Amino acid sequence: MRPTDDLAIIWITERASLRRLMSRPIRFVISVSLVILIVTTLPYVYGELSSPPDKKFMGFMHNVPDHGQYLSWFRGFQHSLLVDNHLTPEPNAPIFFNLLWWTLARVARFTGLGYAILYQILRWVAGSLFLGIIWFFLSLFLEHKFQRAIAFLLVAVASGLGWVLVILKYTLLQGKLIFPLDVYIAESNTLFCIMAYPHFTLAAALIVLVFALLIVGARKGQLRYAILAGLVALILGWQHAYDLLVIWSVPIGYTTLLALRNRRIPTYWLRSILIVGLISFWPALYSVYITQASPIWKEVLAQFENAGVFTPDPFHLLILMGLPLVSTLLTFDGLVPLAEQDEGQLFIKSWFLIGFLLNYVPTDFQIHMLNGWQVPVSVLATVGLFQRVVPAIAESVSKTARPGPRGRLAWWIALGFLVLTLPTNLYLVSWRFVELGRADYPYYLYRDELAALDWLETHTSVNDVVLSSRAVGQYIPGLSGNRPFLAHWAQTLDFYDKREQVQRFFDAEVDDAERLQTLQTFGVDYVLYGPAERTLGQYSPGDSSLFSVAFSNPQVTIYRMNTEEVSKGGE
Repeated sequence: MRPTDDLAIIWITERASLRRLMSRPIRFVISVSLVILIVTTLPYVYGELSSPPDKKFMGFMHNVPDHGQYLSWFRGFQHSLLVDNHLTPEPNAPIFFNLLWWTLARVARFTGLGYAILYQILRWVAGSLFLGIIWFFLSLFLEHKFQRAIAFLLVAVASGLGWVLVILKYTLLQGKLIFPLDVYIAESNTLFCIMAYPHFTLAAALIVLVFALLIVGARKGQLRYAILAGLVALILGWQHAYDLLVIWSVPIGYTTLLALRNRRIPTYWLRSILIVGLISFWPALYSVYITQASPIWKEVLAQFENAGVFTPDPFHLLILMGLPLVSTLLTFDGLVPLAEQDEGQLFIKSWFLIGFLLNYVPTDFQIHMLNGWQVPVSVLATVGLFQRVVPAIAESVSKTARPGPRGRLAWWIALGFLVLTLPTNLYLVSWRFVELGRADYPYYLYRDELAALDWLETHTSVNDVVLSSRAVGQYIPGLSGNRPFLAHWAQTLDFYDKREQVQRFFDAEVDDAERLQTLQTFGVDYVLYGPAERTLGQYSPGDSSLFSVAFSNPQVTIYRMNTEEVSKGGE
């Protein structure tokens, strides 16, 4: 994909300092990657070092309920190939598998490393892998190294226009952030994913790698690259089956356009699609099976809408993705005439257009289709910048400008554009320090709560049900191994009903008969009562004959159900 006017590049590529930088692209990629990884590690270091004496930082930056789910899987996979849904009190069969968390669990068994360390290793490995693959992918489309560097930096660090909403929050709106999802959706934000969602980063890396392998195979005319792409897609499917929609749809769309352009069937791409599909469709088949055959997992899938997170409408999508998407839309030159589109242009444009449609696929997980879409957006934004914006500005400044001045202008326009994409990510990183500075739920637990969970792990069965606040309950499966009554917005069946029941359980105005019904219906064995539970109401289980103390420390008491009292109805 080449600009028609390279005048703005001539001066830049001739500069000695830049030429030295671009002559060592590996050093450039490694340097950028290290900066990003170090910056995104600092909040974790701060969280650990700033923990008050009575609390412990739990090692997560954002969306703790989902990380509690992964922690549960991590624990389960250390002992079994398949795990059950352990974030709900209802018993269910172990039929779930996820390759990423199984692999981390196997590494833990082999090395003895804990989840916190392995999670940081995952962040660094996934971030490095993604950024390295991105540079290779961009080299297939962008000949000029300066363009490639700008596109690479846009993929790596660009964020949206959410900083405008942040300014409004602290000026006109008195501390209220309107449209928070326009700031906090992570899938299309590489830096945010590297910081808080490394599994998204790894998935995006595999998506890009599949496409890169297919493109290299097409240029060499060798189907072995399609086989490799299929194997990578298979690995991806066992981690994120829904990402297979992207893996399959983009090549199909591109092949269709290629056939229309050439007026003949592109046999390599047709065969490659069949190879990738045949190798990688098994995880999709498995996902369909467990969500249809198992009532538990069918209900989990149905509750995905509880998250209330969907792809923003096109206007808010512009805010979320910011200047790269705005630039892409303003400089996009379409697909016609097809005969004038080279294969590189056609593939990137296919990914951009089909990705946009996938972002609104009518499913509860449509938001995940944004993962990796920043790649074609950044490529098209870079090409539009150098092909249209720089020449237009240069012509408006001076009709007779020499290449040097135009090149100098291109340099400043490109860097200025990049700088303007940074503020939202600067806010996201800095805000982690503010939130962690509060040393509060859900990022911290009291050490007395952790001691209580240790007691549960040692003295109770993994199938014992523990009722607690959600703040603590989301950690129970991963830390003590028990079944929580309330833990996760999707994995806990009838989530909103159980949340209401927990609220009523600790309401002093509710009588023991209602509590007893809840306890008996779900087979609750223990009640954890600590600081988080006290905030839910004035009721203390110690005031009822239904319970006896099983464990106690200064802040937390674990109550055991009194079987005889329960059988008598608590009388």
